[in-house]
Amino acid sequence: MRVLSGKAVCQILKRHGFVQIRQRGSHVIMQKKSSNSTITVPVPNHSELKIGTLRSIIRQCGIAKAEFD
Repeated sequence: MRVLSGKAVCQILKRHGFVQIRQRGSHVIMQKKSSNSTITVPVPNHSELKIGTLRSIIRQCGIAKAEFD
């Protein structure tokens, strides 16, 4: 996996239907609503996200890992 910034991750999430609902400090909260559920993903707005943090975001959002490579 390549190293991504928080801003780049937010752009990928936006392409998949997530919207930014708020920001507190350095964390951007992205959310996607569907007919029966809501997915909320916090994204640290850092220049480089650690690999574990990125994997956690991928797991939470349900988007294929290939989209982040």
